[in-house]
Amino acid sequence: MADSLSALRLLMASHAPPLDALVVPSEDYHQSEYVSARDERRAFVSGFTGSAGLALITQREALLWTDGRYFLQAIQQLSDQWKLMRIGEDPPVDLWMAENLPADAAVGVDPWCVSVDTAQKWIHAFAKKQQKLVQTTTNLVDEVWKNRPPPEINPVIIHPLEYTGCSVEDKLKTLRAKLSQEKAHGLIVTGLDEVAWLYNIRGSDVSYCPVVHAFAIVTLNSAFFYVDKRKVSDEVRLYLEKNGIEVRDYSAVIVDVSSLTSNQQNLSSFVKGPEVSATVGELSSIDITGSNGTKVESQSPGLVWVDPAQCCYALYSKLNSDKVLLQQSPLALAKALKNSVELDGLKNAHIRDGAAVVQYLVWLDKQLQETYGASGYFLEGDGARKPKPSDSKKLTEVTVSDKLEAFRASKEHFRGLSFPTISSVGSNAAIIHYGPQAETCAELDPESIYLFDSGAQYLDGTTDITRTVHFGLPSAHEKACYTAVLKGHIALGNARFPNGTNGHALDILARVPLWKDGLDYRHGTGHGIGSFLNVHEGPHLISFRPQARNVPLQASMTVTDEPGYYEDGAFGIRLENVLIVKDADTKFNFGNKGYLSFEHITWAPYQKKLIHTSLLTAEELNWVNTYHSKCRDILAPYLDESEKTWLEKATEPITA
Repeated sequence: MADSLSALRLLMASHAPPLDALVVPSEDYHQSEYVSARDERRAFVSGFTGSAGLALITQREALLWTDGRYFLQAIQQLSDQWKLMRIGEDPPVDLWMAENLPADAAVGVDPWCVSVDTAQKWIHAFAKKQQKLVQTTTNLVDEVWKNRPPPEINPVIIHPLEYTGCSVEDKLKTLRAKLSQEKAHGLIVTGLDEVAWLYNIRGSDVSYCPVVHAFAIVTLNSAFFYVDKRKVSDEVRLYLEKNGIEVRDYSAVIVDVSSLTSNQQNLSSFVKGPEVSATVGELSSIDITGSNGTKVESQSPGLVWVDPAQCCYALYSKLNSDKVLLQQSPLALAKALKNSVELDGLKNAHIRDGAAVVQYLVWLDKQLQETYGASGYFLEGDGARKPKPSDSKKLTEVTVSDKLEAFRASKEHFRGLSFPTISSVGSNAAIIHYGPQAETCAELDPESIYLFDSGAQYLDGTTDITRTVHFGLPSAHEKACYTAVLKGHIALGNARFPNGTNGHALDILARVPLWKDGLDYRHGTGHGIGSFLNVHEGPHLISFRPQARNVPLQASMTVTDEPGYYEDGAFGIRLENVLIVKDADTKFNFGNKGYLSFEHITWAPYQKKLIHTSLLTAEELNWVNTYHSKCRDILAPYLDESEKTWLEKATEPITA
């Protein structure tokens, strides 16, 4: 890391103009949360591997901003050359740069890796001291990253109608109606999951996310797919052509975007540009000309729709800003509103996934008793301690999570995990997005809390579930904290609320039981989930963060319910189910708004010995017992007799 910082500072000094600071975001050219190995630039320069964060390098300092999910992880991973900046506690990066960098400072960033929103926010902050944002023509990190992973050529696959529930033809028809409504001639689609959803394709270019590195442009009469053509088979090409989609090289997007605001009636006349000759890193320097070397002439006025949170500044900079509609992509909400086929698929995927989780708990319970003499999942006690097992028999955070993956892999339609499994014991569970590594992970301890947050990709749906368990004797404090988290989990899941309610308004429901004891957690409470797509899906969320006010919850959305509590250096607790938003059958309908409620589709027991039953109300007790009864009925067909027996015991009714 020290060598890369020194090398970057030399490049900054020799840059024209010289750079006073360099921003290294987490995102790739599509503003993705999860990125491919070759796009992990921020992790490379800083050593911090969390999925969210931003690095700022000056000639004298190196700073890393991240959110509350990653404070502990960042403290562990950052060297003494770096300073951790806590989002929500320390000044945000734009204000820090404006206040701490000199007047007229030049701040460099790769414009492909920063969104329009973010770039414009920085430019506004810089205006006071005449500081300027400099778009670098190459990514400086790439120049010092000697062993940067090469690009992978993974095939584009067709996602069949039996799983999507809606044809490409219908999706394009709906989109074009929306374009006409907004008086826009075209939409630039930059989000990888939006491209995949719109064209009913999937891929494997990003670990855990079945997406393809690609852009799309859709106009009132044309559709384009920008991708490395080596990934497109003849079958896929014919499928796309049948749906009126022209395949163009990934690098051609910069040329076509530049022509978009100057020739909107007939975009099929786009100049082809340098098909494969330019890498994406070189795109910003391509001359935007027609085949005869002249600019494409304007033929009509009109708007090009760009999502300012998803579109990179490099593409936006090639547009005539007077002809741009900066507004959230219409695909974001369309993708979030699941159709009946997608909802059925998600429900079925979660049933199979729940069976895998139960099988894992049965196996883990047995292993901890046999190997460590643990009292087990059901009994509260110290157990019969056994000698420390040999290396070949010991259970670690990684070896047990590998077993969980194996249970999932045995299920129909399994296509991989939906994110790296958070398998965490004891104090590691207090690291909200802890990522165990085989070389450094902890051994399981029957006397410590074990938290596992995991999920899978199935052809018919994406899953995400968290359970917290203890195989020894939990303390009264641990039980009280677990019960407070459970009460919040129940309160949110049982909520009824009028149409138009957003996730910011609902977030408090999951926190009130914790607040009563002066406890809280530093992450949001719920996110949408994709249909064999990204495990984190917007545009809605349930959170204390202001952006949760932007989009109200609507029927047929999915959202997680995942409150938690984390005690640094001791333990962590989180419970998570996936919910579907549905219409509520209420006695009254004040204001004729219509009311909504939630339906749980995740099935796995809550550990009864961690529940302080006297802290639950009669309604909460009844809810847990009803949920457990459904778990038994729904999962039984997927379990063998011993697993059924274990589940029956795990879901026996509880009393106060």
